[in-house]
Amino acid sequence: MQLNEIVSALEAVLFACGEPVDSSILAESLAVGQEDIKRLAASLNARYSDCGSSLRVIRLDDSYQLIVVEEWSDYIRSTFDRMDKKRNQGLSPAAVEVLTVIAYNQPVTRSFIDDVRGVDSGRVVNTLLEKELIEEAGRLDIPGRPVLFRTTKSFLRCFGLSSLEALPPVPEDGEQLSLD
Repeated sequence: MQLNEIVSALEAVLFACGEPVDSSILAESLAVGQEDIKRLAASLNARYSDCGSSLRVIRLDDSYQLIVVEEWSDYIRSTFDRMDKKRNQGLSPAAVEVLTVIAYNQPVTRSFIDDVRGVDSGRVVNTLLEKELIEEAGRLDIPGRPVLFRTTKSFLRCFGLSSLEALPPVPEDGEQLSLD
């Protein structure tokens, strides 16, 4: 295959998957080296930029995903609002707080989250699981075997982060943390 065809194949795969795809899977599927995926994604982004496309390829840890640039988010949000009200609800302050605790300390148990927040977080944790912003990350090997939680690639995408290392630094005493 020629370079142009491989770039188009990458675009097709990322579009069809609709979620982050690990670079090793992309490399195997496209019959290229894993180190080539970064270059192919950059080539696809150049193509999008040259024609003023609303699409971009982003890297999330060792995965890549096709996204729409933020400039068009109001139109997308408006469309989703008309399609499914519950799906597109924003996060409550409690949900942002729980996400922050998990993101900076993961993997964590619900009791750890409750201790940090000083209130029961069960309902909020369930909401974040439903929204696929967090996931189970195993169980602790102690009595009761509590579930461990961690953030997901959807979390990274929603907050515009390429990896957890891109999280803002933990604020000093008295400073506010902002994830937007």
